[in-house]
Amino acid sequence: MSHCIFCAIIAREAEASLVYEDEHTVAFMDIRPFTPGHLLVVPKRHSSGLAQLDPEDGGRIFAVGQRLAAALRDNGTDAAGLPADGPRADGVNLFLADGAVAGQEVFHVHLHVIPRTSGDGFGLRGRPLAARRPDLDYLAGALRRRLDSV
Repeated sequence: MSHCIFCAIIAREAEASLVYEDEHTVAFMDIRPFTPGHLLVVPKRHSSGLAQLDPEDGGRIFAVGQRLAAALRDNGTDAAGLPADGPRADGVNLFLADGAVAGQEVFHVHLHVIPRTSGDGFGLRGRPLAARRPDLDYLAGALRRRLDSV
C-alpha cells in the first residue's frame, strides 16, 4: 500500500484535530471543510473503498457519524447554563464517496459529516430527472440479480 494520510493520522504520524476515537474508529476535522465543523470519520483498519470495507467497520463509522451529527445539532447549554460553544448546525449531510469518479480523493474509506445552516452555500448541484416506471422496474430487476453475485 502506498502512503495513506488517514493511516498516518491514525498512527499519530500526521497531525489532525481529533474529535473522537475508540478502538475501531477515529473522527477528526477536515482540513478542507465545506462548512465550519466539517468532520471525517474513518475506520482504523485500512480499506481503500467500499468493496474492501468490513461491514462492521462500515456500521461503526455511520454510528459515530450519527453521534457527531447529534452533537453538531445540539444547541444546548454548558454546565454554567451558557450557550454551548462550537459549530452549530440546523441540519447535517453524511456523505461517502466510493471511487475517483464519485469524488473520492483519499483512498481510505471515510464518511464526511457536514454541518448545514441556511444559506451556507453547500449542497447537491445535480438536478434529478423524472424516471418512467418501466425503466425503474428494469433497473431494479437487474440490480436484484446482481446482488446474488456480490
